[in-house]
Amino acid sequence: MTDAPEEYRGPASIHAGDAEVTVEVRLSVRFEPLEGRYRWAGRAAPDETLSARLRSGERNVTIRIGTHTAPAKLAEPDPWGRVRLTGSGRPPWRG
Repeated sequence: MTDAPEEYRGPASIHAGDAEVTVEVRLSVRFEPLEGRYRWAGRAAPDETLSARLRSGERNVTIRIGTHTAPAKLAEPDPWGRVRLTGSGRPPWRG
């Protein structure tokens, strides 16, 4: 994965429960040598559906960028309402 971009900015579909939203995301990846795997994280643009899912306690989602998907977790929103996304393994923009 060394020749693929380490960052992604653009649209992503996030499937949370029975809802799917398309939002702009900003994600980056890094290799964790002690774990032997990739970790990626970033933020989704403010979206009321994602915020409501997070408030209801939902954390596990699936993110799709293009034709590639990956499991992710929702985490704390920042002061501007952007929900944090985290995942491990191959990031969805690196198919």
